[in-house]
Amino acid sequence: MSNQITVVGNLTREPELRYTPTGAAVVKFGLAVNRFYTNRNGEKVEQTDFFTVNAWRQLAENVAETCKVGTRVIVSGRLQSRNWETEEGQKRTVVEIEADEVGPSLRWATAQVTKASRGGPGEWAAADTTSEAAPQEVHAAT
Repeated sequence: MSNQITVVGNLTREPELRYTPTGAAVVKFGLAVNRFYTNRNGEKVEQTDFFTVNAWRQLAENVAETCKVGTRVIVSGRLQSRNWETEEGQKRTVVEIEADEVGPSLRWATAQVTKASRGGPGEWAAADTTSEAAPQEVHAAT
């Protein structure tokens, strides 16, 4: 059975970049995914689902540097559930997206991409720090 998900939505919270005790970067951000449909009465209805997205290592650093609230992105990854118990003894469960890929949606925006090159095991580094290539930017279309 496959556990893959791809969603397109807008960031609802600024990416929160942190580092694990071993130095691995992890970013967390909120994503709103809108869906429109027409109900039986012919009325147009909008439904919004909210997700928490986590990304790791170089992807985490790239997301934190590139994305901000309102940025429209495509996220591909897998669903991950976590369980815990509150101090009051209540059991809680959350389902989040563990991102494999995050990129700008070009439906209503343009992007300038700077290629990265492999820096080490599982890490990527800027391909050419002396070039005039700009970091990845997402510009909303007007």
